Amino acid sequence: MPWNLTGTYLETCNCDVVCPCTTSGLTAPADHERCQVTFAFHVDSGNVDDVDVSDRNVAIFVDGPQVMSEGGWQVALYVDASADDAQAQALGNVFSGQAGGPMAGLAPLIGEVLGVERVPIDYRDDGRRHAVRVGDAIDIEIEDQVAPQFGEDGPVMHLTGLFHPVNSTLTVARSTRARAEGVYGRSFDFTGGNGHAAPFTWSD
Repeated sequence: MPWNLTGTYLETCNCDVVCPCTTSGLTAPADHERCQVTFAFHVDSGNVDDVDVSDRNVAIFVDGPQVMSEGGWQVALYVDASADDAQAQALGNVFSGQAGGPMAGLAPLIGEVLGVERVPIDYRDDGRRHAVRVGDAIDIEIEDQVAPQFGEDGPVMHLTGLFHPVNSTLTVARSTRARAEGVYGRSFDFTGGNGHAAPFTWSD
């Protein structure tokens, strides 16, 4: 099944800035007993087996062990409610890893799929701020960090040379809002924690 996607992404987790998982290729212990992370994606343009999935959003919630590479992840997948049946199936195949590509490398780490839902997903990029609202369950905003000596318009900090499924270069960001209620029995407020954002270009 040939496919290609181009867009932007954000993530935030319950680790402090900067997350040990990100900088160690998932091999260093997270800052807390469990690693709970949300990834959100906006597809600017994309085609999956002749299905146009442009301007659609996807979010993934992961509850994993302190050392993420040990596997046994519990995962929930949220697909944009504005997607029709063909688009939802196509996006589900790519972001679950069933269609190959970067997410397929993470699939062996998944121990349990908590659920797959189609919900309204509002994703926004606004300069250094990136935000997503996933139905009534998840509400996140992160802000890319700039050294205070450079002022508000200074260069954004980046991590480079990473082993990461989205991009080898991510911004260093902090969540200004990171709350969830009723995510398969989980509720949290990780405001002030780690965040990242980046463009992505995937194909298979």
